[in-house]
Amino acid sequence: MAQPQVDFGAAVMPPPVDIVKVAIEWPGANAQLIEMDQKRPLSSIIREVCDGWSLSGSEQFALRYADGPQLYITEQSRGEIKNGTILRLAISPGRAARQLLERIQSHGIDARLEALKELAKLSADPTFATEFINMEGIGTLARLVESGTHFGEMLAFTLTAFLELMDHSIVSWDLISLSFIKQIAGYVNQPMVDVSILQRSLAILESMVLNSHSLYHRVAQEITVGQLIGHLQVSNQEIQTYAIALINALFLKAPEDRRQEMASTLAQKHLRSIILNHVIRGNRPIKAEMAHQLYVLQVLTFNLLEERMMTKMDPNDQTQRDVIFELRRIAFDGENDPTGTEKRKAMYTKDYKMLGFTNHVNPAMDFTQTPPGMLALDNMLYLAKVHQDTYIRIVLENSSREDKHECPFGRCAIELTRMLCEILQVGELPNEGCNDYHPMFFTHDRAWEEFFCVCIQLLNKTWKEMRATAEDFNKVMQVVREQITRALAMKPSSLDQLKNKLRGLNYSEILRLRQSERMSQDDFQSPPIIELRERIQPEILELIKQQRLNRLCEGSCFRKLGNRRRQEKFWFCRLSLNHKVLHYGDLDESPQGEVPFELLSDKIPVSDIKSVVTGKDCPHMKEKSALKQNKEVLELAFSVLYDPDETLNFVAPNKYEYCIWTDGLCALLGREMGSDLTRSDLDTLISMEMKLRLLDLENITIPEAPPPVPKEPSSYNFTYNYS
Repeated sequence: MAQPQVDFGAAVMPPPVDIVKVAIEWPGANAQLIEMDQKRPLSSIIREVCDGWSLSGSEQFALRYADGPQLYITEQSRGEIKNGTILRLAISPGRAARQLLERIQSHGIDARLEALKELAKLSADPTFATEFINMEGIGTLARLVESGTHFGEMLAFTLTAFLELMDHSIVSWDLISLSFIKQIAGYVNQPMVDVSILQRSLAILESMVLNSHSLYHRVAQEITVGQLIGHLQVSNQEIQTYAIALINALFLKAPEDRRQEMASTLAQKHLRSIILNHVIRGNRPIKAEMAHQLYVLQVLTFNLLEERMMTKMDPNDQTQRDVIFELRRIAFDGENDPTGTEKRKAMYTKDYKMLGFTNHVNPAMDFTQTPPGMLALDNMLYLAKVHQDTYIRIVLENSSREDKHECPFGRCAIELTRMLCEILQVGELPNEGCNDYHPMFFTHDRAWEEFFCVCIQLLNKTWKEMRATAEDFNKVMQVVREQITRALAMKPSSLDQLKNKLRGLNYSEILRLRQSERMSQDDFQSPPIIELRERIQPEILELIKQQRLNRLCEGSCFRKLGNRRRQEKFWFCRLSLNHKVLHYGDLDESPQGEVPFELLSDKIPVSDIKSVVTGKDCPHMKEKSALKQNKEVLELAFSVLYDPDETLNFVAPNKYEYCIWTDGLCALLGREMGSDLTRSDLDTLISMEMKLRLLDLENITIPEAPPPVPKEPSSYNFTYNYS
């Protein structure tokens, strides 16, 4: 039963929830402005629209969006239509699929090219894709590729359409024939091939490897690593990105027993130095997707250490025990070796104690815990053999100290190896959306071992600076972890730069940084200062709120997460200047600068927004099981819930944008801004404001008006031209 309406003077009755006002276009005719009843069947609305233009056969027509991706509207997706949306009457997806299928098989080259061009665009639409696939369209495209008669633009559009259709996961990749794989691999292996064809071929092969275990083996047989590495030496960063992505996919899906073999092949082909010289140190800035692929390669490379990290030492294995003997021999070579068994055993026990092992009698027992397992022993042997002088200096230096201040090399090396495995997340799969690669790990063929060698010297130096004893072991390791993580955060470009960063982060500097951070957190605790803080806080919060809303008015670009990262799709969202409407819309590419409101076809009145949810409570996080497992993506996800029961889902590009948008949206709804960024900004600004107000201004005259702006100089010859 309808509820009675209460008249509040000039109050306007809200429009019915199920009615949306839209414009519908048809070529050569005036647009129809209709009120679409969302409760009516879509076929009934289309029939009415067709009657308005005297078009017969309404079942052969459908509605599409006029802007953006121009997707078909279905009964399932019609709820996304907003007031003011411009739609277009078009032929139905089934009819369009049938016509295009006939045209791509026609004899006229021009007609076939136009059909493939249109197909490449329409294939991104899931409704059209379903119809086209049901008509055996993918098989037709595969045969066109296998025939080898298509070249240039025609082949590029064919591969684009094929990739878009397969991306909908309607059919299995396992249905792809061997001849098709050979043809695609041929394009990758050819020395000279069109860039667009090469790009799509690499993307298709990557999808095959990631989506089908059986196709992995076939692709691995057809693609030579040397040819993929050759594609990294070009100037096109897109091609480089696709090539590294395919290498990563092959690496990720390779059986465990083949990964070490593949790593050796890549090392022989100088993959690391090629990436360093042609990508990292190239003339172009590293884009986000390339950074992600370098991060993935870094993770997969370090994951090769997992087997050794999780392997316990067998105290009865003589080969493994010989490694410990070798450590002792290198450190104490030249000393008299007593012939008696008892004397030798007693001397070895003494040497193992000087080497810093916990178990002096049988040091093999120190390597039975995993992690770090045998990886720690590998690191120690590398240091002893490759940096022998450093190794001997560390061991002998500590063996000559007073017992209470000696740094136990063996125990430190084992614990340091475990710590480095944790910091670099050895054994964990790459995170989607993470770009945290370190250029310095691409500067050396034995980057992990060299990194360990730098850090063990740091540990020894820090131990001395702290004048530590055995009881301080855990405290020293905490300081060393902080030194390493702070240095890594500075992204040193080489191991030498890492050494410089660590030299600047000595124990005194760590104490100073800790004290500074503690002071900024604690500030002053006396009652008058606390009262002043409470009086200042509302002003600062209002300032932060205005900054957040201003950023929302500028807008941000968000990436749509799909099955293939390199074919990125973007959308943009910004708040209207009067703070009353959220405007958003799809973009073909990441924008440079501000996007005008006119290009953003969709909008949400702020008054319709009910709440903002984050993380695992977001609807799109609940739906996508793959993303639900990804902690990093989960931390950047948030959704706007608005009337009637709609959602607008976001995945922020980084933590900063996440905080800006969640704060801004909460501010719009009159709720508390609770992000980490707000807390940090609030503490910083309050601290600055309080220090300014507490300045000693005795005998200082403060002017009533601000000082005048100085006149412009007669010339600007003193400026520096950075170009």
